[in-house]
Amino acid sequence: MSYEGVKAYFAAAGLGDRVAVQAQAADTVEHAAQAIGCRPEEIAKSMLFLVSGQPVIIVMAGDAKVNSSKFKAAFHEKPVFVPPAEVPERTGHVPGGVCPFALKAGVAVYLDESLRRFAEVHAAAGSPESTVRLSLSELEHHAAPRGWVDVGKGWQSAGV
Repeated sequence: MSYEGVKAYFAAAGLGDRVAVQAQAADTVEHAAQAIGCRPEEIAKSMLFLVSGQPVIIVMAGDAKVNSSKFKAAFHEKPVFVPPAEVPERTGHVPGGVCPFALKAGVAVYLDESLRRFAEVHAAAGSPESTVRLSLSELEHHAAPRGWVDVGKGWQSAGV
């Protein structure tokens, strides 16, 4: 899977030109924003958790942090991050390249409310150097989330 799978997926969807390989690693929100030339909050970061032992990706704005209380209210348990060594096995993507596209079977995806303030976002595309530019409706369509959640904090005061 990984970058090749994401690139093939978007090529088949007619959006292959939206996938880019950056000159520098886009493995953190800050690095991705610098490489792309956008604001950090416009990065759609994918956070990988275990819920009832199963992998769950929450895609949220780059300036949002996970609020444990909101997460517990939404998923009925505290957030537990997947250890980095398990990320490729669980998702098919390496840390820094995790995205809600071309995933291994059984990974649930949710979009966080922090994204709704943007017309366009940039997500990882399967490797630390690759990104994909999507409108919010394209992100929702191609990520095929189980739904929207409100588990973020810190972004409401950003004034964006």
